[in-house]
Parts: sequence; structure tokens; C-alpha cells
Amino acid sequence: MIFDKLNELRSRIQQAAQRGGRDPAKVEIVAAVKKAPMEDLTLLLRSKKIRYFGESRIQDAQKRRLELGADAGNAEWRFIGHLQSNKARAAAELFDAIDTVDSLKIAASLNAQLAQSGPKKILVQVKLSDWKTQSGLLPEELEDFIAKLRSFPRLTPCGMLAILPMLDPVEAVRPYCKELKKIFDRHFPESRVPERYLSAGMSRDFEIAVEEGANLLRIGTALFGC
Repeated sequence: MIFDKLNELRSRIQQAAQRGGRDPAKVEIVAAVKKAPMEDLTLLLRSKKIRYFGESRIQDAQKRRLELGADAGNAEWRFIGHLQSNKARAAAELFDAIDTVDSLKIAASLNAQLAQSGPKKILVQVKLSDWKTQSGLLPEELEDFIAKLRSFPRLTPCGMLAILPMLDPVEAVRPYCKELKKIFDRHFPESRVPERYLSAGMSRDFEIAVEEGANLLRIGTALFGC
């Protein structure tokens, strides 16, 4: 049952946080619903046991929101996929937060779409190597990029998102997590950003990510079994 999986997941998160000397209550789950069975998704939404749900494709989000109806309002929705500027309007309407902002073009498009509404929380997507197939800014690009985000008053930067590399054994991702936390603390210090998120770690590697400082986990397979 979906709640058994959620309880197991939270137990593993608690143990990982304790190993890292961190407060488990400050680690949030984003339920990545890409392949989630509608029955499980509905049960979770109605239970309100998870605050955040994530979608990676605008078209899928539009379709699923129609199917879910009023139940969709029981959560905050985060966009966790690659966003194209021509989808900015739909993203601004559908999502409470955009977690994958990695260009000034995207930022400008989002800011323009929010003219009639309040500010939108965003995360800046970063990558730790020059992987051609992965979106995100390199660490050396972050300072200038974050400074330029100030020209978009309707966007509220709250932290960073990163996709950890698929390495074997999984323990090999730990140095990436450590480096990511250093970069995060440098650009999003707690004294300046009260609500700050480091989104890293998925079903395969979330325990290591939690141990090293991530506090927003994108979990699909470990929760929905697919």
C-alpha cells in the first residue's frame, strides 16, 4: 500500500538525517508523479501527508490536473523538468514553484507571465560537471546569474536543484553532494534566505544526499514503485 511505502521512506530519511547530524523534520519529499498510478496519487493527495508534488512535463501536468480535479488543490506543485521559454505561461499558471531555472531567458519569460499575480518561488538548476546532455549552470556561472535574477522582481530564488550523476557504486555520488552543499551555502546562506532548499537526491541516492545536506528530495520509484 502507498502509505506503507511512505512510512518506509520517511524511516530511511530519518535514519539518514540522524547519521548526518541533521533534523529529519526539515527534510521534505517531492513526490515525483511521472509514472504514479492515479489511485496512489489520489490517496496521497487526499491524506495531505506530503506537501509537495512534482511534474517534469507541462503537457502531462495539464492532463493530470484535469483528472485529479479538486484533489490537486491539496498540495503545492513544483515543476522539476527542463522548461522551455514557450511553456513559461503554462508553468506559471500550473505550478507553485519552478525548480529548474537555468537561463535568463527562462527567468525573463516567467517574470513576464507573473505580471498579474504575486511572486513565484524558484530554484536555480546547477550541474557539477560540463555534461552536455544535462541542463543547469556551472558553479562558476552562479554568482553572476543570481545577481542578474534581482532584475526580475516577481521571482523569488530559494535555493538550488541538481541531478546527481548515475555512478556505481552509489556511494561515489558523495563527493558531488559535499561539493553541492558548499556551493549552496555560499550562494544561499541561511542569514539571507530564510526558506532555502537544496533539491538533490532521488530514489537511488537520496540517503547520501540527506546525509550531506539536501533537504528537498525528488522521489518517484521508492514511493510509487515505478
